[in-house]
Amino acid sequence: MGGEADVPFYPRSGRDRRREARVSSRFDAIIIGAGQAGPPLAGRLTKAGLKVALVERKFFGGTCVNTGCIPTKTLVASAYAAHMARRAADFGVMIGGGVGVDMKAVKARADAISGKARAGVESWLRGMANCVVYQGHARFESTREVRVGDDLLEADRIFINVGARAIIPHMPGIDRINYLTNSSVLQLDALPRRLCIIGGSYIGLEFAQMYRRFGADVTVVEMRPRLIGREDEDVSAAVKDMLEKEGVEIRLDAECVSFRSEGDVIGVGVNCRSGEPEISCSHVLLAVGRRPNTDDLGLDRAGVEIDERGHIVVDDQLRTTVPGVWALGECNGKGAFTHTAYHDFEIAAANILDGDPRRISDRIEAYALYVDPPLARIGLTELAARASGRRVLVGERPMTRVGRAVEKAETTGFMRILVDADSREILGATILGTSGDEAIHCILDVMYAKAPYTVLQRAVHIHPTVSELLPTLLGELKPLV
Repeated sequence: MGGEADVPFYPRSGRDRRREARVSSRFDAIIIGAGQAGPPLAGRLTKAGLKVALVERKFFGGTCVNTGCIPTKTLVASAYAAHMARRAADFGVMIGGGVGVDMKAVKARADAISGKARAGVESWLRGMANCVVYQGHARFESTREVRVGDDLLEADRIFINVGARAIIPHMPGIDRINYLTNSSVLQLDALPRRLCIIGGSYIGLEFAQMYRRFGADVTVVEMRPRLIGREDEDVSAAVKDMLEKEGVEIRLDAECVSFRSEGDVIGVGVNCRSGEPEISCSHVLLAVGRRPNTDDLGLDRAGVEIDERGHIVVDDQLRTTVPGVWALGECNGKGAFTHTAYHDFEIAAANILDGDPRRISDRIEAYALYVDPPLARIGLTELAARASGRRVLVGERPMTRVGRAVEKAETTGFMRILVDADSREILGATILGTSGDEAIHCILDVMYAKAPYTVLQRAVHIHPTVSELLPTLLGELKPLV
């Protein structure tokens, strides 16, 4: 690990030196935001002997800890428990009196787990040697100065890790209803009578299945012709079929979505190819995308460039257009996940402290949609592989032919692997199926190693698992036609 001498120094101009009289505190580095990149970066920098200021205006831990992964996957787990309890007889288990869901208890469990994680992050930072925590809204006053309330902080290195929030779309009547976002929906402690979700992508579909399993009537309204449009068409169709079998209503090709309120009823107007032109519901959840929290940081005062969507423009090593300023996590538009934010921290720390030129472009796209069963995807889709001009081989297997899935009576979905026929490197994979979010890492690691697919094909995996079928899948490759 490098020390102070390994960190690039940006000399202050004469104008900067004249500001010294009004600077409250000077640091080696300022980190704005305590999400998934900020705290570990503070840990690395302070261990290298640097004095760090970390600024957080609301909740420590960022989206993942407070309104994303931790609370939502806790709710998903509760919904899965309810779903399996209803299926108990399928496994020869008898439950008398039916299955009920106590939403107050469900919420309390999620709040407790999220709260513990949040407190852990805050305690870690406040107890970190050489780190001073400021709570408040950070705004740039110059390329090296950040104001937090009455405190003016200065540093030669500034790291922005401010995350993103839900987009509120411009739709007729949206200002006349009480709507929910991915954040506010977590405050519900009672079951909606009928939940209408605007947006048929990752956030919307997780909440759709979750609340359906809790017992709510759920309708998903998607403006495009299919769900999760970035996935292959057969993947979208399989997820749609899975949700519909559980009782989720799907409305596609929704044009000119509008809202009206009449007492306790919200009318959601949709112009679809089929179905009623209006949906009556008790709650509306907006899940149409996210926007970066960059509009109130005073970035113009620092000269930091943003793109048309508000993302901070960065290079392959997370440097902004201003030397000495970096942007990490969701606010840079290079990844919208906890794991990509943490990887951003690793890239920044490697470059600044270790002299290791790690880059964003070395990252392989990888993520999961946490419906049940989960959808895990890495690398290229089948559509992208076809468009790449390569000679591609494909291996596929339905989950009905995976012993572990059959034993668990969770046979929805399939597995697919794509291989370059000439280089023999794996191009991508999709697993929609039980444990797919774990099994896919076998493939991902081989891709990072740039090893031929035969390395995985010849591996001996443990039986019975989902991943044991991956070598079999690679032994059945056929040309993608």
